[in-house]
Amino acid sequence: MISTLVLNRSSLAFIESDNPDRISDFCQNPQSVVWADVTDPQDQDFDDLAREFGFHPLAIEDCRHPHQRPKIDEYSGYYFIVVYEASLNEDCQLELCELNIFLGPNYLVTVHSQPIRAIENARKHWRSWTDLAERRTGLITYLLIDHIVDEYLSLLDRLSDRLEDMEEQIFDDFRPEALEEIFRVKKQLLFMRHTVAPVREVFNTLLKREQPIFSRETMVYFQDVYDHLIRVVEAIDTLREIVGSTMDAYLSVSGNRLNKVVKQMTAISAILMSITLISSIYGMNFQFMPELGARYGYVGALSSMLVVGVGLYFHFRKINWL
Repeated sequence: MISTLVLNRSSLAFIESDNPDRISDFCQNPQSVVWADVTDPQDQDFDDLAREFGFHPLAIEDCRHPHQRPKIDEYSGYYFIVVYEASLNEDCQLELCELNIFLGPNYLVTVHSQPIRAIENARKHWRSWTDLAERRTGLITYLLIDHIVDEYLSLLDRLSDRLEDMEEQIFDDFRPEALEEIFRVKKQLLFMRHTVAPVREVFNTLLKREQPIFSRETMVYFQDVYDHLIRVVEAIDTLREIVGSTMDAYLSVSGNRLNKVVKQMTAISAILMSITLISSIYGMNFQFMPELGARYGYVGALSSMLVVGVGLYFHFRKINWL
């Protein structure tokens, strides 16, 4: 389904339409700023886009086939952009929603198969920012992608909180399942890195002004988004370093716990072996054996085993093996 929202820059009035045949009429008016949003596109929707806007078949083909790499393709008079909105679901699994954008001087076309929260946010702010109507579709693009980038920062804050919780689990209450959680966060950060890093190239291309679609004043907004993207990439790299440190801490704590257990088992074995040595000697059935016929030989043997065991116990306690 194609829904169209049109701003008349002269009257600052909005017009909504669900008729794709009117899009070309809106675009022919130089005072109009057209935003066509295509939700869950079908073959007919792609045909309508190609007919109304004259988009290149390669760009339409990229829209038809999802899971494109974040990128920007430059065509005559417009750009084709692919970005992803990221979020964490209730199970803390990373979800990426693909958003395809056709960006022209007085029109913006968004194509997506899944709900995009940034679209509703951009629509709301665009209606309240009519005093900046001269920025045309550059303003909409800024509102749209800026919200997506801000969501990246919010998501990274949640991942940072999870890393702090995992560190507490490792040092305060060691949990073996924390290692699985560490690897999950590491994988999510890797996906985020692959999703965000190419978007920088998108804004690099827009800021080079190879196509004079937007004014220099509009480029200031794109520069702001680019700065936010730099922050996001730096935050991802920082969190990846923290994940590596957390994993090293986990392995270190795990190794220390293992060493402690080995020491305890060694100390217990040494105590039992010493006691067993005494009992095994006096358990031999030789006829001529010292103290074998002594009246207090049994008590003496038990006493010696007790003395040796207690002595070894306090020795191992002193050296922190028990």
